[in-house]
Amino acid sequence: MTPQAQEPKGSGIGFVVVQAVLLGILFFGPSHFNSGAGIAQPNSLLLWLGYGTFIFGTAIALIAAFHLGKNLTPLPRPKDNAELIQRGLYRLVRHPIYFGVIVLSFGWGLIQQSILVWLYVLTIIIFFDIKSRKEEQWLVERFSSYTDYQGRVSKLIPWVY
Repeated sequence: MTPQAQEPKGSGIGFVVVQAVLLGILFFGPSHFNSGAGIAQPNSLLLWLGYGTFIFGTAIALIAAFHLGKNLTPLPRPKDNAELIQRGLYRLVRHPIYFGVIVLSFGWGLIQQSILVWLYVLTIIIFFDIKSRKEEQWLVERFSSYTDYQGRVSKLIPWVY
């Protein structure tokens, strides 16, 4: 890679790598403390609720990505030519893609019905809180109106947080 093709220092690529690892562990990592353990009879109501929650979270993340349009980047640092999006799902929550991933992770916890998977979900929630803090520092630097937006719209969970 030439120096010009590299991401700028402080682009947040480390966050992207950690996020990929955490999601990989969530979906493909061990789901029980004892590899021979499992739920003999999973609760079917929780299972179906989990599938619905997983699909709902996936839809939220995809719709939020669509709303970003040309601003979409895997990196938490906004693009140089980005505009601040405050419409669509961004009227309800400042980080709807992260919210969608949290919701789908919650759904996966309901599907797996495992304490270990719930620990992964908790780790993902904490990670997105940390990642969004850094991202918001960059957004405040980039957009003069972002502080006002922070005062009006919840960060990760609509109307809650």
